[in-house]
Amino acid sequence: MFADRLNTSREFKPLNIAVLTVSDTRTLAEDKSGDTLVGRLEEAGHKLADRQIIRDDVSKIQGVLTGWIDDPEIDVVISTGGTGLTGRDVTVEAFRPLFEKEIDGFSLVFHQISFEKIGTSTMLSRACAGVAKGTYLFCLPGSTGAVKDGWDGILKWQLDYRLKPCNFVEMMPRLREHEEL
Repeated sequence: MFADRLNTSREFKPLNIAVLTVSDTRTLAEDKSGDTLVGRLEEAGHKLADRQIIRDDVSKIQGVLTGWIDDPEIDVVISTGGTGLTGRDVTVEAFRPLFEKEIDGFSLVFHQISFEKIGTSTMLSRACAGVAKGTYLFCLPGSTGAVKDGWDGILKWQLDYRLKPCNFVEMMPRLREHEEL
């Protein structure tokens, strides 16, 4: 999709990415969306830093997130599941209070990509993203198709240091500069 926008004179920088599946029903053996995400991030050259499945519970999700955000070895967290509209869907409620800054464009681009495939049904998702203590946090819906859309259409490219004109990776050294003031 954006291969022609890769600056091949730059060296690829692998990131440490944690994957969180939010579900009351899935186990690791049944987590196709998580497996898809892990397969894609490793195929791209990144490293799986950790992987967990957590029930739809705000405090439990935030507990895992806080640990990962505080871990200097984790650059990115990507979750799958819990972004819908039902009473049990609480991933967004767990993530947003931890954001120092929200990445509004992520949701917009995700919905644009999703709209091309599933039409107005994309409105039933609350995909979102933000930054906390220098760690990128991305919330994807729980379907395998949505994970593919989010990774293949956005994250694969924005988490590649070689993408021009700009990408998330080259901004990483500056994400915590407000703490230096």
